[in-house]
Amino acid sequence: MAEVRKKAVDDKNDLEKLVKKTKSKKVKKEVAIKKQEKSTMSKKSLLDRFRAFCHGVKGEFHKVHWPSKENMLKYSIATIFFIIFCACFFYLIDVIFAFIKSLFN
Repeated sequence: MAEVRKKAVDDKNDLEKLVKKTKSKKVKKEVAIKKQEKSTMSKKSLLDRFRAFCHGVKGEFHKVHWPSKENMLKYSIATIFFIIFCACFFYLIDVIFAFIKSLFN
């Protein structure tokens, strides 16, 4: 419990240091919004926080750059060939070491 309180205090101090270091109004505004969100989030119920989390996940999901079908096919083929190459390489290394070991026995 003490670590949680300490982390909250450290986070608050970090935000204040960031505001002091930066002169940008945009950063100061973002920090103020984050402070307000933290205070309102602690007052919300579990269901409201879960909804906010899901809304954030949905927003981040829309930011993801999805590859086209052609690119996905190219990447998949390249990955399969790389796996086959690595498997053959390590198989050959294993065979060579087994052969060397059999010479000395």
